[in-house]
Formats: sequence, C-alpha cells, structure tokens
Amino acid sequence: WSVYSKPVPANGRELWTLFLQCSCITAVTGGLFYNWMFASLEYSWHFSVAMAIPFSLLLLLTLFLVHPARCVFSMIMPTLGTKQGRKLLLSTCSMIVVVNITPNIISNIKTILQVIKCICKNSAESLLNSTALLDTASWEFGDAIQETAHSINIYKPMNGHFQFSLLKNSSLIYQQLHLAGEKIGRDFLAAEVLVKDSVRVGNKLVAGFSMLYLCFESTWYFKNYLPSLCFDNFYITKKLERLAVDRKAAHLLVGSSKNFIRPTGLKFSREEVMLCLVQAMLLTVALMLMLVVVAMDHFAFSVADTAVRKAAQFSVVPVTLSIKYRILPYLLNLLQLPYEELPVQDFEKSYHHYLIFSSAHCRISPPKPPNPSVLLVMGLLFCILYATVFLETYAHRLCRKIAGTFFESWEEERALYLYRKLSRKH
Repeated sequence: WSVYSKPVPANGRELWTLFLQCSCITAVTGGLFYNWMFASLEYSWHFSVAMAIPFSLLLLLTLFLVHPARCVFSMIMPTLGTKQGRKLLLSTCSMIVVVNITPNIISNIKTILQVIKCICKNSAESLLNSTALLDTASWEFGDAIQETAHSINIYKPMNGHFQFSLLKNSSLIYQQLHLAGEKIGRDFLAAEVLVKDSVRVGNKLVAGFSMLYLCFESTWYFKNYLPSLCFDNFYITKKLERLAVDRKAAHLLVGSSKNFIRPTGLKFSREEVMLCLVQAMLLTVALMLMLVVVAMDHFAFSVADTAVRKAAQFSVVPVTLSIKYRILPYLLNLLQLPYEELPVQDFEKSYHHYLIFSSAHCRISPPKPPNPSVLLVMGLLFCILYATVFLETYAHRLCRKIAGTFFESWEEERALYLYRKLSRKH
C-alpha cells in the first residue's frame, strides 16, 4: 500500500511493483465491467468486449501514471457501499424482477384468457348445436300439425315448420372468437415487449448515471479534501493524538465535544443516525414495491391454476325440451266437429341435449409457478442493501482514511488545524 499510495516510486523495484498492482486491479475491474455490461445490462458480448478492452487499457495507464487518479479510484471502492452502490444494486434488482417475474405474470394471464376462450368457444358451439335440436323438434311438431289439419279438413297452413338460420352463422362466430383471441395475444405480446424494452433502457440509463455519479462523488470529495482544512475534519485520528501527547495536551481529547468522534470506533453521531434512518425508510418503500410485484406473480399463478383445474371439472349440463300438444274440446265445438271421430292423437315428446363448456381439445398452456430462486436473490440483495445503509458511515470514514494515506503531509496539516480548533474551544 505504501508503494501504491506513494506519489513517485523510489526505485525500479517499486516501479515494477506499482505496475503489477495496477495490472491486477485493471484485470479484475475489466472483467467485472464486462460481466456487468453483458449479464446485467444485457449488451451483446462483442459490444461488451469492445468496451471492456479500451476501458481496461485506459484505466491501466491512468492508475500507473497519475497519482491523484489512484486516490480517486481507491475511494470509489468504499463509495460502492454508499447510496450510489445502493442505486446500482436496486437497478440490478429491478432488472431481475422485470426479466423473471413480469413474463411469468403475463404467461399466467394468457392461461386465464385461454381458459375463458375455450369456455366461450365450447359453450357457443354447444348452444349452436342446440339449434339443431330445435330444428328437429319443430319439423316433427310441424308434421303433427299438418296431419291434424288434413284430418279435420280445415284451412291448412302453408308449411307448418319453423325455419332456423342460426346454424348457418356458426363459422362466423368461430372466426370472430379466433380473431379476438389472436388480437388479445398480440396485445399481450406487445405489452410484454414494451415493458421489457422500457425497463432495459431505463436500467441502462440509471446504471450509467450511477457509475458517472460514483466517479463524480469520489472526485468531488478529493477536490474538497485537498484545498480545505475544515472539510470532513472532525475525527480524532492517531496523528491528532500523537500531536496532543507531544504538546502535553492530551486532556483536550478526553472531554472533547460530541461532534468529534474516532474514525475507527463504532459510535454514530446524531446526524449519521438520522441519515441512516431516512435511507432505510426510502429503501423500505422500494422493497414494498418489489413485494407488490412478487405478490402479483403469486396471485396470477393462483388464479390461473384454479381456472385450469375448475375448467377441467366443469360438468356437462343436460337440457331437455318437452313439447305437449293436444286439441282443446272447446275448439272442436267452435268448428262443430265431434272429438270422438278425429283420427288424430295428442303430440307429446321430449328432446335431450347436453351443453358442454370445456373440452380436452382446447390448447391451454399450463400455469407457470413463481420461481423461488428469484425471491431468494431479491432477499439477499435487499439484505446487502440494508447493510449498506449502516455501512455508509464507515465507508465515508474509509474514504477519508484513503485520502490521508495518499497525502500524509496534508493530513498532518489537517491534524494541526483540528488541534488548534480544540485548543481555542478549551
């Protein structure tokens, strides 16, 4: 670390050591950068390689030749444990949800629509077939009326049969059902593609902005650390303790103000505690939104599974059409016909039909259960996210420690400034 943080290597051995360190750091960072672009942001592998190689070479030259760049890059690592790192993890978590859960929800909704389409098609077909039953009953009933009319020798109806035209429109109904199903399928496919594309683009923008802001935040800290003696200078460091002992003023550090804390201690200031609580609340809101999507996945699967099982258990509904016809005596009296001399009999007959709502020929895709591994990964990511809320304070302190090791003479000036400040307060 002393070679890595030194402004200029003292000899050739330190020079080669620095080059080896920068090469190892560049190789690991380039591999992570490629995996991040290819796996998380879903770029093509050749584009990811084309971006990772120049990035790695540029990073190697910058780290090896520019001393402040090594300081800024080193501060980026603990900064990943701050809110910028949380943004990257939330971006990854949202991508996991969209890629794995949203298609599952849409697939289960398609299954529900397929069940509805199957029931509509079979019930429509069964109802249309029932018109054949009415047609048969009407012709037989019409024949009975014709025979009765002939036997009593009165005015004869032209035909005596009912005409049904519903059977001729069955193909049109099937065609309309098929077109409606295809349109719903196309709409769902377009919605699925739109959601995926929108989230991918949004995820890439958020990830790119987070990385740029990550570098900007480390550069901003470095820029404020160098020229300002009071910036982020409220820690009781070892240099300050040594300075107080040398000047026989150790009592200044014993009862110092609550605003001064030790960087290696576990104590949180009041401002740090409030910041952690606010960040935890915002993270909880994001967690609730993710859990709503997960709950929608389980609900869609439950409804789809119930619809498929209940559709298979639909019983056949029997339908009976009964026709009873007889000649009323008072009608014969009006016609002055004796009832006993009529060679006709009463007409009484029943016709049976079955309404079918489901069929084994329907193509229904099975419902997709929620993937438990997705929920497990989300749980682990949010555990890390909640941990970063409290680790952010220590990451911020580590950034100051890194800057102090790169510029030791300036750190001594900052310790002297803080010592004088404590002396004035005392």
